Amino acid sequence: MIRFSSTRHGGVSVPPFASLNCSYGVGDQPLAVAENRGRLKKELGLSVLLSARQTHGSVCFVAEERITEDLEVDGFDALMTSQVGVGLMIQQADCQAVTLYDPVCSVIAAIHSGWQGSVLDIIGKTVQVMTDRYNVSPEDIQAYISPSLGPCCAEFVNYLVEFPPSFLDFQVKEKYFDFWQISRMQLMQAGVEEKQIEIAGCCTSCSTDHFSYRRSCREEDGRTGRCATVIALTS
Repeated sequence: MIRFSSTRHGGVSVPPFASLNCSYGVGDQPLAVAENRGRLKKELGLSVLLSARQTHGSVCFVAEERITEDLEVDGFDALMTSQVGVGLMIQQADCQAVTLYDPVCSVIAAIHSGWQGSVLDIIGKTVQVMTDRYNVSPEDIQAYISPSLGPCCAEFVNYLVEFPPSFLDFQVKEKYFDFWQISRMQLMQAGVEEKQIEIAGCCTSCSTDHFSYRRSCREEDGRTGRCATVIALTS
């Protein structure tokens, strides 16, 4: 199994997408994005990437038919497969990428989870899809939460109307929330064991090594690239 979270460095895109922007949907030049994705595949030893035009929803795309070339699907925020050599790629600039790996059934999933996805419990729904489609036992799942918006910077001024009451347990100060721990809670509620959960613990808004929508809104005009988190099964 390969699992990798990129930084913003090492690509060919120009500002404000400098330089390893992996998203076609932010206004970058398509040829630059294609080159960046090609570099990512070469670095990981993969020939195929499966990605999505993410919508902050909770629907999972299950890749059962053989994928032989790069594919980007519409309207999904979670990806799943048992195919060897297919990299599941989440694009992110503060949102979490949560990867799931079951070494017993040889199944992987990658989840795009911003605050809307957390409210919809996309993590729990994706674990349920793994259980239903591949007979996965949640206690076998190894989970990883990527670099993403940390509790230091996760300010939500409308939290009283946007968040469920259970999220209030993770309020670290007025209007600030720890979504890393919210995701840990949702994984555990889905049956994943706490010892099987790894949190990168890197805040993308604080780290200039990562793209950050929050930081770009403060400093520029909100335009920025997207880092990538990839998980793939290897033979």
